[in-house]
Amino acid sequence: MTLNIPPPVFLIEYQSSGGQPNDPIQWDLAAGFMPIVVYLLLGLIHQSMRKDTVATKKTKTRNIDIGISEDDREKIVKGLSGLLADSYTLYLMTHNFHWNVTGPQFNGLHQMFMTQYTEQWNALDMIAERIRALGYPAPGTYKEFVKLATIEEVEGVPKANDMIRHLVAAQEATARTARKLFSLVNAADDQPTADLLTQRLDVHEKTAWMLRSLLDE
Repeated sequence: MTLNIPPPVFLIEYQSSGGQPNDPIQWDLAAGFMPIVVYLLLGLIHQSMRKDTVATKKTKTRNIDIGISEDDREKIVKGLSGLLADSYTLYLMTHNFHWNVTGPQFNGLHQMFMTQYTEQWNALDMIAERIRALGYPAPGTYKEFVKLATIEEVEGVPKANDMIRHLVAAQEATARTARKLFSLVNAADDQPTADLLTQRLDVHEKTAWMLRSLLDE
């Protein structure tokens, strides 16, 4: 394969046998021109990829200086991720029971469960956004939640009173998960997370009390 390139392109004069200066250059691409072009293009691509990689690394390692060490932030986020997983599992359980409750207590429990799962849904955003503010991604898949949660899923459709018992246990478990974080959060002087944990403990402990009251005879 050959290519006729006018002399002005490369400013090269070439005189073939019997030809005159400034005749078109007969260039064999396979033997000469094409390998050089490919080599140069590969070099440019490689250089561009290295720049992108460096930029990505800089983004991932960007320093956060909010007065809490990176080590403490990582530990707090680990605890908050567990709280988010428990909170999501509790939310899903409560919503499930709202849909499926039956029996003489239907109306009261149906409304109560709706109030509870609505509050829990809003709390999920608060916990996840605190994780993000500390510089880490929030878990957001069922696979991650199952791995992190301490609450086990309920199979089938329990009777109304058994639903209440499951919710009491789940509310208490979520409260325990939140309380475990306090020593670390206080030591790191992380007031926003401490405030969030206080709010969540107040809700879970009060809700567990109200649910237990339904089981008293």
